[in-house]
Amino acid sequence: MKQVVIVDGYNIIGAWGELQKLKEHSLEEARDRLIDMLADYKAYKGHKVYVVFDAHQVPGLGGKYRQLQIEVLYTREKETADERIERLVADLRGRRVQIYVATSDSVEQHVTFGQGALRLPARELLFTIREIRKEIRSKIQETSAPAKNSVDSKLSDELREKFEKWRRGL
Repeated sequence: MKQVVIVDGYNIIGAWGELQKLKEHSLEEARDRLIDMLADYKAYKGHKVYVVFDAHQVPGLGGKYRQLQIEVLYTREKETADERIERLVADLRGRRVQIYVATSDSVEQHVTFGQGALRLPARELLFTIREIRKEIRSKIQETSAPAKNSVDSKLSDELREKFEKWRRGL
């Protein structure tokens, strides 16, 4: 079954402390950081990920583009992110498609749930991304750890003892 995650961009930015602080400095940096985090999620989970932003926050931007394998959508003029998400859920809905909508907006969660999508609260998405990052760091540390002497582990105790005596000059 194909898994699709639709993220309410500005809602998530407002819900995650790190991005909220970044938004106070630069909205563009907060958007880019969110997309970067979602790219890690997509790479690990393999889900198709869309992030929807209200274009009224960024005049003249509108449209759709791809960044780090994430589909980034900006609403049209006089269209809200909620309306765009609802339309996207309706367009993507199918027999072998499971859609998740990531938002903390309870009204939006209920509306998309009524269309067959599952809700993914902002806090749960953040927890999942953090766990993915921990696991990736752990795997990197495992692979970068120095390899043990594989010859030594294959020697018999008797032969190992002979080599040790030879090394010490006995």
